[in-house]
Amino acid sequence: MKEVISTTALTKIYGTLRAVDNLNLSIKEGEIFGFLGLNGAGKTTTIRMLLGLVKPSFGASYLRGKKISTNSSTDIWHQVGFVVETPYSYPELTVFENLDLIRRLRGIKDKNRINQISKVLRLEQYAAKKAGQLSRGNIQRLGLAKALLHQPNILLLDEPTTGLDPAGIIEIRRLLISLADKHRVTILISSHKLAEIAKIATNIGIIHHGRLIKTIGRTDLKKQLKKSLLVEGRDRKALKSILTRAGYEIYSPTTKSGPLQIRDKNAVAAPEKIATLLVNAGHPPTLLKVQQEDLETFFLRSIQKAEQEREIADV
Repeated sequence: MKEVISTTALTKIYGTLRAVDNLNLSIKEGEIFGFLGLNGAGKTTTIRMLLGLVKPSFGASYLRGKKISTNSSTDIWHQVGFVVETPYSYPELTVFENLDLIRRLRGIKDKNRINQISKVLRLEQYAAKKAGQLSRGNIQRLGLAKALLHQPNILLLDEPTTGLDPAGIIEIRRLLISLADKHRVTILISSHKLAEIAKIATNIGIIHHGRLIKTIGRTDLKKQLKKSLLVEGRDRKALKSILTRAGYEIYSPTTKSGPLQIRDKNAVAAPEKIATLLVNAGHPPTLLKVQQEDLETFFLRSIQKAEQEREIADV
């Protein structure tokens, strides 16, 4: 597959802050790359450098093999659509007028393209409404419509579902998957919500303090989610004592109630052995359940690990 979006040692420094630090990305044609990080992690700065809006301190970014700079040739931008932070529109112009302005700036001759994209993004009923009177969600829809109007084959989207209701988020998700699968559009989409990104991304990169701390494929993500065995019984103290004597490390909840957790791989793989152990000891369990770590917990755990490694490196 062709490499469409890439960066090499991409770095942006503001004073003492490394907003983006030695970032290396490689995104192939038709791929949806989920760019995940907390607010302030460096996602937006990276997208701005990919668009030539911000000059890197070091390193470089490329779109279809062409190096991007603040004075890049306009040819490449015919292939690119983008949404960066809150999309800007002319508040005194209607939705239709905003889209028609972009149509003319993009040199799109087919006026019906406005109706087509308005229908896809459910903006038809707002065609005559001024952009300044739109809800936050519909401002986001208008921004997406402007990004998609010229049918680009590269999309750079910074938190594109912000402000959308659950139905709107599902619609955008389906649209992006369709663009990638049917039209081979290459998409970089930033977010701070792993659960949402995991539903559409081919690959996911986690950025923290400007550094790419993990890259993982969607199919491998589930394998990295930790599993634990939850155990409950009538005498919680006795259960903990029996399991500890048997060599199992117990992770108790913060409250005095609730199930005990065993993260031992053998226990998770064969909970019946734990049941037999407890029954033979006279304390049969009332609950044995294998629980998988949720995506948000995995995300936060990855960040915490990166923080710990960073602290050690600074010592």
